[in-house]
Amino acid sequence: MGPIRMLLIGAPGTEFRRAAELAQSAGAEVTMADTPGAALETLRAHGADLVMIDVLEDVVRFLADLRSERFVVPVLACGISAPAERAVAAIRAGARDYVPLPPQRELIAAAIASVVERQSQVRIGGNPVLDRAMALAAAVAPSGAPVLVAGGKGTGKEMMAREIHKLSGRPDPIVSIECAGVAADVLESELFGHEAGAFPGAAARRTGRMESAAGGTIFLREVGALAPATQARLLAALIEKRFRRLGGEEDVPFEARLIASTSMDLELAVEAGSFREDLLVRLSLARIEVPPLAEHCDDIAALANLFIEQFAQADGLPARPLADGAIAVLRAYGWPGNIRELKECIHRASLLAHGPRIEAEDLTRSDGSPLEALVQLPASDGRIEVDGLIGRTVEEVERELILGTLERCQGNRTSASSILGISVRTMRNKLRTFIEGGIAVPPAA
Repeated sequence: MGPIRMLLIGAPGTEFRRAAELAQSAGAEVTMADTPGAALETLRAHGADLVMIDVLEDVVRFLADLRSERFVVPVLACGISAPAERAVAAIRAGARDYVPLPPQRELIAAAIASVVERQSQVRIGGNPVLDRAMALAAAVAPSGAPVLVAGGKGTGKEMMAREIHKLSGRPDPIVSIECAGVAADVLESELFGHEAGAFPGAAARRTGRMESAAGGTIFLREVGALAPATQARLLAALIEKRFRRLGGEEDVPFEARLIASTSMDLELAVEAGSFREDLLVRLSLARIEVPPLAEHCDDIAALANLFIEQFAQADGLPARPLADGAIAVLRAYGWPGNIRELKECIHRASLLAHGPRIEAEDLTRSDGSPLEALVQLPASDGRIEVDGLIGRTVEEVERELILGTLERCQGNRTSASSILGISVRTMRNKLRTFIEGGIAVPPAA
């Protein structure tokens, strides 16, 4: 990433110049604006990573303007002997902190370091479902309770897990392990460790991930893929707070916080007998649903621009901006692969685009098919085309909509039900009715 872009708002003076000098010495690129209005013009034209505003300005109005224009940028209030009520009002309106002036080098450096730490993370929001998920993550983070993060493939479940870990205050690193596609015996050894001689080839003791996580966090990706025997051992460890290495006779304390993710419907897995109901109950003490990207499409442009910057730096290429037509196509596409698919799409476009901007025709799927040909942009009057629906029953249209959405989501019941605005249970009941009527249903992801 490039240097942190810091925007200072207030009447020019000695203390503001000093703050700018300190920020520049800490590695920031500083721009100054005399008024909030001028600052908004700067943000629209160039953006910023951190804003510092004098509390003598209308901070409350400025923060409201940021929200209305969907600018997501941390704001610090500052002032020279400012009235306490001004500082309090700024904090209540959404400012992250208050920095007294004359500025202290340590405070300026800490503010910039905080932005550097978070700059590599995707910070999105504005969708009620996503906002509820983030609020729940913040609420459960300080506890030691297990957390189940559910959502379609590529929705950002690991990002959510890392956010919970960071907010928990537990020591780094977060220890992660992939449960899908790993042989059951290998996975048990990875999780619980083993003693020398526990099985052929076990020449020495091995510390498992649950032990190495110590008082930190262990993250199990796709927990639904665990074999029944491993599920039983994991449940016992959660209940008893201890476990034994494979082939061992001594108890090992289990002190880590467990976060598990799943893209499959674990309730259906319980019904099918492939997942333990008691383990699901234990994991679901705190359950967070990460919505599919199609549900918070307003974040797509911000995410795409973040990926453009990342790939430009990694590949040594110019950071081409998105053309308006490209943004329209990105927002209209259904994104069955969610954030992961968007990231791969932007990477291809960043490598293959030839013009000064990324155009709609530069956006392709992994098979090379153009995204532009797969979407239907909304009509200018915002109305839905109904000519093809006249003469058909509501039941027929509903069935086609459900099955079409499910196919776009590659069989993921959770993602499809979220897009359609129905519960997973309703989705299951509808699909059961279709199957009983002899209608083919896409297999579950």
